[in-house]
Amino acid sequence: MSEEAGARVLLGVRGLDDDEGRRYVREALEAIPGVLSATPGDAGQVEVRYDDGEATVMDMIRALRRLGYLAGME
Repeated sequence: MSEEAGARVLLGVRGLDDDEGRRYVREALEAIPGVLSATPGDAGQVEVRYDDGEATVMDMIRALRRLGYLAGME
Protein backbone atom coordinates (compact mmCIF):
# COMPACT_ATOMS: atom_id res chain seq x y z
CA MET A 1 0.00 0.00 0.00
CA SER A 2 1.35 3.44 -0.84
CA GLU A 3 1.53 6.13 1.81
CA GLU A 4 -1.06 8.19 -0.05
CA ALA A 5 -3.58 5.33 0.14
CA GLY A 6 -3.39 5.03 3.95
CA ALA A 7 -5.48 6.66 6.63
CA ARG A 8 -4.11 9.66 8.52
CA VAL A 9 -4.43 10.73 12.14
CA LEU A 10 -2.94 13.57 14.13
CA LEU A 11 -2.05 12.53 17.68
CA GLY A 12 -1.37 14.93 20.51
CA VAL A 13 1.42 13.70 22.79
CA ARG A 14 2.04 15.42 26.13
CA GLY A 15 5.68 15.91 27.05
CA LEU A 16 7.03 15.44 23.55
CA ASP A 17 9.48 18.31 23.66
CA ASP A 18 12.94 17.10 22.66
CA ASP A 19 14.62 15.36 19.71
CA GLU A 20 15.29 12.16 21.64
CA GLY A 21 11.65 11.83 22.65
CA ARG A 22 10.48 12.50 19.10
CA ARG A 23 12.82 9.76 17.85
CA TYR A 24 11.52 7.25 20.43
CA VAL A 25 7.92 8.09 19.53
CA ARG A 26 8.56 7.79 15.79
CA GLU A 27 10.32 4.45 16.19
CA ALA A 28 7.64 3.05 18.51
CA LEU A 29 4.83 4.02 16.16
CA GLU A 30 6.59 2.81 13.01
CA ALA A 31 7.17 -0.56 14.71
CA ILE A 32 3.40 -1.15 14.77
CA PRO A 33 2.31 -3.39 11.88
CA GLY A 34 0.34 -1.27 9.43
CA VAL A 35 1.89 2.09 10.37
CA LEU A 36 3.41 3.55 7.22
CA SER A 37 4.99 6.65 8.74
CA ALA A 38 5.03 8.72 11.91
CA THR A 39 6.15 12.33 11.72
CA PRO A 40 6.54 14.19 15.03
CA GLY A 41 6.09 17.91 14.67
CA ASP A 42 6.10 20.94 16.91
CA ALA A 43 3.79 21.40 19.86
CA GLY A 44 3.60 17.71 20.73
CA GLN A 45 1.82 16.56 17.61
CA VAL A 46 2.55 13.46 15.56
CA GLU A 47 1.10 12.84 12.11
CA VAL A 48 0.66 9.13 11.50
CA ARG A 49 -0.19 7.53 8.17
CA TYR A 50 -1.37 3.96 8.46
CA ASP A 51 -3.32 1.10 6.95
CA ASP A 52 -6.54 1.07 8.96
CA GLY A 53 -7.03 -2.58 8.06
CA GLU A 54 -3.92 -3.46 10.08
CA ALA A 55 -3.47 -0.78 12.75
CA THR A 56 -5.84 1.22 14.92
CA VAL A 57 -5.48 4.54 16.66
CA MET A 58 -5.77 2.67 19.98
CA ASP A 59 -2.73 0.56 18.99
CA MET A 60 -0.80 3.80 18.58
CA ILE A 61 -2.03 5.33 21.83
CA ARG A 62 -1.15 2.14 23.74
CA ALA A 63 2.37 2.14 22.25
CA LEU A 64 2.87 5.74 23.36
CA ARG A 65 1.54 5.01 26.84
CA ARG A 66 4.07 2.18 27.14
CA LEU A 67 6.75 4.84 26.58
CA GLY A 68 5.22 6.93 29.38
CA TYR A 69 3.45 9.54 27.24
CA LEU A 70 -0.17 10.66 27.46
CA ALA A 71 -1.61 10.68 23.97
CA GLY A 72 -4.91 11.20 22.19
CA MET A 73 -6.45 12.27 18.92
CA GLU A 74 -6.21 15.94 17.99
